[in-house]
Amino acid sequence: MTIQDQDWQEEQQRVTEITDIIDHYIQRLMKQVGGVRGDVIEMRKDFWDEVTINFSEADDVGETSTNLRQQSQVLSERERTHLQASKALKKYRKLVDSPYFGRIDFRESGESAAEPIYLGIGSVMDEELENFLVYDWRAPISSLYYDGAPGEAQYETPSGMVKGEMSLKRQFVIRDRQIQVLFDTGVTIGDELLQQVLSHSADDKMKNIVATIQKEQNAVIRNDKTRMLIVQGAAGSGKTSAALQRVAYLLYKYRDTLQADQMILFSPNPLFNSYISTVLPELGEDNMQQTTFQAYLEHRLGREFELEDVFTQTEQLLAEHDDPGLEARREGIAFKSGMGYLRLIQTYKEHLEARDMLFRPIVFQGRIIVSREEMVRQFYSFDPAIKLANRLDLMRDRLLKALSSFAAEERKADWVEDQIQLLDQDDYQRAFQIMRRKQRKGELSFDDFDAEKEALARMVVSTRLKPLRQWIKNYRFVDVVGLYRRLFQNASMTAELLDSETSLPREWDEISRQTLAKMNSKELYYEDVTPYLYLRELLQGFRTNTSIRHVIVDEVQDYSVFQLEFLKRLFPRAKMTVLGDLNQAIYAHGEALGELQSLVSLYGEAETEVISLTKSYRSTREIVEFTRQMIPGGEHITPFHRPGVPPKVIPAESEKQLEELVAQDLQELQAQGYHYVAMICKTEEESRGVHRRLSPRMPIRLITKSTPAFEQGILVVPAYLAKGVEFDAVLIYNGSDELYSRERERKLFYTACTRAMHELHIYHLGARSRFLPS
Repeated sequence: MTIQDQDWQEEQQRVTEITDIIDHYIQRLMKQVGGVRGDVIEMRKDFWDEVTINFSEADDVGETSTNLRQQSQVLSERERTHLQASKALKKYRKLVDSPYFGRIDFRESGESAAEPIYLGIGSVMDEELENFLVYDWRAPISSLYYDGAPGEAQYETPSGMVKGEMSLKRQFVIRDRQIQVLFDTGVTIGDELLQQVLSHSADDKMKNIVATIQKEQNAVIRNDKTRMLIVQGAAGSGKTSAALQRVAYLLYKYRDTLQADQMILFSPNPLFNSYISTVLPELGEDNMQQTTFQAYLEHRLGREFELEDVFTQTEQLLAEHDDPGLEARREGIAFKSGMGYLRLIQTYKEHLEARDMLFRPIVFQGRIIVSREEMVRQFYSFDPAIKLANRLDLMRDRLLKALSSFAAEERKADWVEDQIQLLDQDDYQRAFQIMRRKQRKGELSFDDFDAEKEALARMVVSTRLKPLRQWIKNYRFVDVVGLYRRLFQNASMTAELLDSETSLPREWDEISRQTLAKMNSKELYYEDVTPYLYLRELLQGFRTNTSIRHVIVDEVQDYSVFQLEFLKRLFPRAKMTVLGDLNQAIYAHGEALGELQSLVSLYGEAETEVISLTKSYRSTREIVEFTRQMIPGGEHITPFHRPGVPPKVIPAESEKQLEELVAQDLQELQAQGYHYVAMICKTEEESRGVHRRLSPRMPIRLITKSTPAFEQGILVVPAYLAKGVEFDAVLIYNGSDELYSRERERKLFYTACTRAMHELHIYHLGARSRFLPS
């Protein structure tokens, strides 16, 4: 709709009034922050001068304690005031140049007139009238802007549903306190605003989308009733953006009980963590915890094994060579990532409750303190009704007692006397202090010489046995490595543990050989890491994190059933939001996840909700219409109506011609003002070759798994590292049928092509990929 000049002038006048008010708040807060900060510094400096210290009498001790407590409380209150004022100042500085982006006029049922409601990324109060000048986009009434249309409307509040009528829905683009764009709209956020936002260049950081949240994205953001929310979305549908706004919404709604450090995001790679790092701070919230599943695995097992990561696994599987064991590796990944193997490990634990446990003997200086046979006998002497992990607790306590008895005897050994003679003065002093403490407690009654010798011997033996004692406390006496290896050494036992729906892979002998060879080198394949850790946790008891209240998993299609089950056990009190696109399942282990039902079964249908996002906003209409033909079911993906240039499929007769074509196009794209151009290759190996050949011609940057962040310019990147990120233009270096012809490569190719916002160029040597539309 067109906006009358009078409406525009009135709206601009209001913007000026609001920004003047915000300016006033900023000036006042700057003085307050500076003053309180000075007070805090002075109070810290003079803290002890303000407290009377007197410990001479009992009453004086009490008075001193009271003074300390009072002074500490005053200081804490001042620090809280400073923190709150600083946060408010930061919010107003963000709002002053663009205070809001939307307006709705809503008349509540029973009221005579409609009230104008303005929405921004933060709220602004009129302190005199005590009403809102700008509402936070997360406030309950703000949902009308995202979900409603002029006419009858309603929104939900903690006290119930509010019904009424919306008479106006208006959108703004305000920059430097001036209205740049102003229009009235209907059901959805207007295409005009989206067009403007989406036509911009890409950036090295993801932007917040609060001004352009769509109705289906709002359903993701404000869903807080289900234990498990699954968001299945097409490439470019705004899954990750909506998830981050969801975090901001939850932190706002539950601000009295939920903190940012009680939420954790598992992202696809460290590069992605950098890419999304500014979204929450832009909305005035602290960043939640961010990690990768690989980083967690390294934290748990990195000292025991060298762990393969998913990128190394993918490089090996994508490499084109005649390795006879490659097909067995693929079969092994599929088997070890599936539900059948998960149930096998669970059954194995039940099997071990009755027989076949393996232990490491307790050994000191080549002498066996407790043999593995004795440990097995003790373990199975416990009541079978006691859980396996509890039996291991009892075993640990018995072994520690046995070690203490051994230590008492060992103090008389000759080697202890030899070690005493080598002690320095500090060691003697420590022994003397130990002796005096025991004498005061009445534990020593013999002469000083014997007492001193006893203390020194005790110290020597205790120091030597300390690592062994810690080894026992950490359950290292359980031979988890041996137990996991046995699954690949005893095929008949492993087959017996399988359920009726699962069978061993055809290449099981080769799979077993590969797995054991890897373990012999103190390494674990990526597909073995989580099952191994899961088995260890089943035996020793799961380490859980009860402080985390919400887990977000991005690119969930690249997780195995095992990994998701492990996360569920790791965070037992948390709700979970998982985001993904089954058409972008590019890693071999992710194929075992299969359909959405595997995700639904994690918490069950009663506690799970699935939201599908089918509209793609990232790419132009031409790119979406082109790429959706590359995958089965692509016809369900709806492009946003942003016109652009059609994708180009460009043949090359030779490697030299290919390089010339690519170099020429790169220069033209940069001349057009595109700041982020990605040349996407199939593997890191191919990426390194392209970078080596083209870098003498122009400044280009190679992206690898260890690159900390994206930067402006021309980037050469393997396809699997481009997941979740968008670029102004994408050049597929070689989209030939030789590289992309196998069905397992279809999704990788599709994922690479859908990274493009404005332009997509696909070059090919020889025949073009069969996955490309004709």
